[in-house]
Amino acid sequence: MVETLDIKVHKIGESKLENMDMNNIQFGKNYSDHMFIADYRDGEWSSFRIVPYGDLSLSPACTTLHYGQTIFEGLKAYKNVDGEVVVFRPDANARRMNVSAERMCIPELPEDIFLTGMRELIKLDHDWVPDQPNTSLYIRPFVFATDPFIGIRPADNFLFIIITSPVGAYYSEPVKVKVEEHYTRAVAGGTGYAKTAANYAAALYPAVQAQKDGYHQLIWTDGKDHKYIEESGTMNIMFVINDTLITAPIGDTILDGITRDSVITLAKDAGMNVEIRPISVEEVIGAIKKGELQEAFGCGTAATIAQIKSIGHDGIDYELPDTATRKYSNSFLQQLDDIKLGRVADPHNWIFKV
Repeated sequence: MVETLDIKVHKIGESKLENMDMNNIQFGKNYSDHMFIADYRDGEWSSFRIVPYGDLSLSPACTTLHYGQTIFEGLKAYKNVDGEVVVFRPDANARRMNVSAERMCIPELPEDIFLTGMRELIKLDHDWVPDQPNTSLYIRPFVFATDPFIGIRPADNFLFIIITSPVGAYYSEPVKVKVEEHYTRAVAGGTGYAKTAANYAAALYPAVQAQKDGYHQLIWTDGKDHKYIEESGTMNIMFVINDTLITAPIGDTILDGITRDSVITLAKDAGMNVEIRPISVEEVIGAIKKGELQEAFGCGTAATIAQIKSIGHDGIDYELPDTATRKYSNSFLQQLDDIKLGRVADPHNWIFKV
């Protein structure tokens, strides 16, 4: 563990903020003035610093470039109704990063480095946190191996970096998804539960093929039989059937989503029946045909709640109920927004004030 976090700060000469149009924010296109960096060398984390955002110098033999020994997280900061900058559940992200680190043979990152580095970076760049509706400051912490060595083994040296980016809505409309029954996102015993680059790279090709067919994203199914639903795109997926919220259990093929956990908590708080269990493609399509499927939505940091308007399966696009009538998911989104923005009480202590 780190006893104290002595962070050296090197401020940018001239802020880039004046060139940023905060009324027209695209997701992941612009980055704030500074970034936080820590080195892992000789068995410990050290050299904590905040420096101007900029390019990195790496060896062409860098381990990560060849073998993908890297992990990341994603979370958001907001300006609440009192003008304070707050972050939603960063302690959960810090814990999950270490779950990913263990799987990828990356040294544990003490939570105080994650949280203090993030806090001091956002304090310095607080003017980059937008306050327009449906906007936020996206926070991307990541760790990657830096050894200049192309032998296959866990690296000895790493960088931990946090960058931030003002963002707007991830999806501008309800999404059209397709059930994927050929390609596989993750398999038992693999790295599906870790936020590591390889998981996302492997998903690109089938996602692009689906987009060519007019779909926004895929519904991933299990890698063995393609029978059970796991995730949707880069989000956890939930269904409401006969007023029951149903979602797949987490495991080594499904990411332990923080928004997922938050929605489950809110549903239970409201007394809603919640079932965390395997759900088959056959059950979902059957529920659609019977008129029993009321809602389907993805949940994740980027989109919070992404309404699904249709599901493609076996060449048929099944249209789902109008998103405006979806009382459960719309309520979850409203509650999460209200908690993040300080419009209501925070009963679960999810808000971290910068």
